[in-house]
Amino acid sequence: MRRLLTPAIPLALLALGGCAPGIATKGVEPAFSAPVTNNDTPYSRCLASLGQQPGSNLPVFAVGEVADKTGQFQATGNGTSTALTQGVSEMVMSAIYKTSKAKLVERYDLRIPLAQVRMAEQRLSAPESALRPGSVRGSDFVLVGALTELNYNIVSNGGRLSVGGIGGGARTVVINVGLDLRVVNSRTFEVPYITSLQKQIQGFEVEANVFRFFGTQLVEFDAGMIRNEPLQLGVRSVVEMGVYQIMTDFLGLKGPEECGLVQAKFHEDFLTKGKGESL
Repeated sequence: MRRLLTPAIPLALLALGGCAPGIATKGVEPAFSAPVTNNDTPYSRCLASLGQQPGSNLPVFAVGEVADKTGQFQATGNGTSTALTQGVSEMVMSAIYKTSKAKLVERYDLRIPLAQVRMAEQRLSAPESALRPGSVRGSDFVLVGALTELNYNIVSNGGRLSVGGIGGGARTVVINVGLDLRVVNSRTFEVPYITSLQKQIQGFEVEANVFRFFGTQLVEFDAGMIRNEPLQLGVRSVVEMGVYQIMTDFLGLKGPEECGLVQAKFHEDFLTKGKGESL
């Protein structure tokens, strides 16, 4: 009997292999969900409103390094990664472009202007401008700075209740990110303007759990909902508000009243409320 069954095993495997799906000759339709959209924040319309103002003598901005200096990392499935985006300089460039009231020159990736100079010197390119061959347009101001804060759980609250293996709970978490951005005069290297901003980012989670024993087996059912404000959207919002301040407070452009910076007064009376009390 054992001799008869042994040859049947590879035959069964061959039969299963014949039933395996083959490669589709016309290709496989890829999954596609949400469409591509613009990447705006609530402050993008504030930047766009500046472009409606008259004036063609536009300042020339260059964007230097706006680094992530929070030093924060997070665990991933493949190790660790930075918690915040490393593309803040690019966010600043995009924000300036949205205003339509400034010109941008490349300084972040110096390979581009240096390659252009070499090509002009070797007569490999013929720039159609008033600039002499081999020269690069200068900038009026350079923007540099850093993400300087990422504070987790500045507020964390919630509750959970479980009775007889059935329970649920809710939790809210608030963190904040901070940005320091400065304007450098390209000719004198003076720093005529600095902005320091922060934004709180909120998350909300609801969960429900059911635990039941059937004999010696534990059966668990989980359901819930998590709705978090995207962390990198918060970073882009701080960046756009910082650029809006530079265009209005520093350059003097007029924006809508509703776009003004919200003045937080969290610590305004800290030094006075304890006056007269011993430490």
